[in-house]
Amino acid sequence: MPSTPLALNDPAQYDQLADQWWEASGGFAALHWLAASRAEHLPPAAPGEVLVDLACGGGLMAPHAARLGYRHVGVDVGEAGLRVARAHGVRPVVGSVLAVPLADGCADVVVAGEILEHVEDDVAVLAECARLLRPGGTLVVDALAATRIGRLLMVTIAERLPGGPPRGIHDPALFVDRARLLAAADGLGLDLRLVGLRPSMRDAVRWVVGRRAEVRMKPIRSTAVVFAGYGRKREGDNRPSTHVPSEP
Repeated sequence: MPSTPLALNDPAQYDQLADQWWEASGGFAALHWLAASRAEHLPPAAPGEVLVDLACGGGLMAPHAARLGYRHVGVDVGEAGLRVARAHGVRPVVGSVLAVPLADGCADVVVAGEILEHVEDDVAVLAECARLLRPGGTLVVDALAATRIGRLLMVTIAERLPGGPPRGIHDPALFVDRARLLAAADGLGLDLRLVGLRPSMRDAVRWVVGRRAEVRMKPIRSTAVVFAGYGRKREGDNRPSTHVPSEP
């Protein structure tokens, strides 16, 4: 854990914890579970298809992208995490998710996992997802909802539990307004539906006692805490985004 306290949501925490990315029971354990959940909603790749992984961190999507046959490009501001990702087969790109240094329409799949609640302008990230996707391309996101119960469970409680996220990794003021996100997606030419997620309680108990390496994420009706978004860019929708991204 960091020896010097950092501000809430400080990206430097990820650099300080870079050696934990691939520890199944470390501070990023739940991100392994979410990566597996995202992969369940990705189609197998045709030859040469590209998956762009925004805020890829240490590259936890790598085994799933490889199994599905994608060329895996990871974008992140954290060079320490990108070095870890490269070691797992990710093609690293240093850059902000608010202004991704990749060409329009370069991606068959865009994954933006656990990043929307870490930026000042989540719609700017969504606009970048739309820009990067080819028409008909697949989008998968997951994030934390801007609700009282979401803040209670994911910050007040989860950041104090063994295996939970590192303390201070989230700023609850940045959690995501789901209605705003859906409205923005529609305006950007993305058909997006939201689904709630929670860990399997049975798996979680077995994981805590060391009898299971990973916990499955289960879909639920409520999107009030952790939610995923599954969608596609509309065919023939090549209109440029009118949204001006915030400064990285």
